[in-house]
Amino acid sequence: MTIQVQPISEVTRHATNVLVREIGVVDTIRFLSQFRVGTGNYTEEREQLFKGISAKDIIADIKSQRKSA
Repeated sequence: MTIQVQPISEVTRHATNVLVREIGVVDTIRFLSQFRVGTGNYTEEREQLFKGISAKDIIADIKSQRKSA
């Protein structure tokens, strides 16, 4: 059995056509806009952002905010 792999550009074109046909142009654009390339190093940023804060601290903060909402 031989499997032919299509170029990613062809897969993207086909997938986009399917999405447009099934959900329309506007919702296709909304869907695809979720998947954009970011910048920076999230791991390093996360370590700085949550430095000195434990998971228990975060959970307690979430619960506190839910009570006040």
